[in-house]
Amino acid sequence: MIAAGTLVLLAGCSGDDAGKSGQPAAEAAPATVELAVEDGAADVSPVVPLEIAVDGGELGEVTVTDGAGAPVPGSLGPATQDAEPVADEPAEDGAPAQVWVPETPLAYGTSYTLTATAVNEDDQETTETATFTTVTPESVTTPSIGPLDGMEVGVGMPIRVYFEEPVADKAAVESHLLVTSSTPTDGVWSWLDDSEVHFRPSQYWPANIEVTLDANLYGVDFGEGVWGEKNRSVSFSVGDRHVSVADASTHTMEVYDGDQLVQTFPMSAGGPDFPSRNGPHVVTELNRNRIMDSSTYGTPVDSPNGYRTPVEYAVRLSNNGEFVHAAPWSVAQQGRENVSHGCINLSTDRAAWFYNFSQPGDVVEIKGSIGPTLSAADGDIYDWAIPWDEWQAGSALK
Repeated sequence: MIAAGTLVLLAGCSGDDAGKSGQPAAEAAPATVELAVEDGAADVSPVVPLEIAVDGGELGEVTVTDGAGAPVPGSLGPATQDAEPVADEPAEDGAPAQVWVPETPLAYGTSYTLTATAVNEDDQETTETATFTTVTPESVTTPSIGPLDGMEVGVGMPIRVYFEEPVADKAAVESHLLVTSSTPTDGVWSWLDDSEVHFRPSQYWPANIEVTLDANLYGVDFGEGVWGEKNRSVSFSVGDRHVSVADASTHTMEVYDGDQLVQTFPMSAGGPDFPSRNGPHVVTELNRNRIMDSSTYGTPVDSPNGYRTPVEYAVRLSNNGEFVHAAPWSVAQQGRENVSHGCINLSTDRAAWFYNFSQPGDVVEIKGSIGPTLSAADGDIYDWAIPWDEWQAGSALK
């Protein structure tokens, strides 16, 4: 009996040792909250990602208020690759960082307070707050863009973005100019000077596609105190492929609709004193009637080579005065001799046909002229005369 009681006692003592797991558990460590924007930060971009990372807990309420204490509407979403990381290493518990996104962009020159709360396993709260001020630009600017929204253009029309003043940080601006098209291309931006950047593929645009430029420039630092004023989106369509070849050496112009040759016209190009420029020219405007005035191109009307002549069916090819137009006075030379001041002369009926066939963005490739190649000296669209490797070198994102 004693032995049996001893066994019972021992069993009871053993049970007390195992019961140590019933002691109060240690408290969970507080969650930590890290904010990408620092408390007291100034000159912050109004589009900076307000990223929040939590370690050892779950993110709870996030609020943003303006300097008057009014709440700013917004919502949480997953952090993207564009967001600046809040720490060098990810949180140990693997919780993904999140970004608070306002319904409308934050304003320039305004104070905001970001408050984020997290809870640990014991539902204990941790709160972090950062008050910051967005930058006050010295000036803001919105560029002009061509083509205009809703236009249909030919396969040679580049996207052109013009700034009111030189851009100091070209890479920052270019990285926020996003071009998409229904048929993808290998297009690249190239800066023609400090205030103008163009986009084109290595070859002419594919025919009959849709193209969109999203110029997401609000909150972008252009450098030297200039910031983007607003975002713009422009969508346009590329129509049929119209590429004509004007050969000054044979005095003929072949007109193609897609891959089909539809017209072969006798023509007269620029004569020895005023040779036409070689290279791909882009149609920029069409004038049913126009006064050709040599003074607009630097030659006085009353000089020996001056002129002021009304013409019909004028299709502009460059800003140096080159057009395809009706020239009934040179019909005898068309197909035989180059006698114009740089234009492509056609008979009136042929010029009328070409005028009705053309649209801005169509291409006229001039070749066989004794003149130089189209260049910056000749106007704003000489893009296709630039070799592709040189064009690519003009990007600020090399």
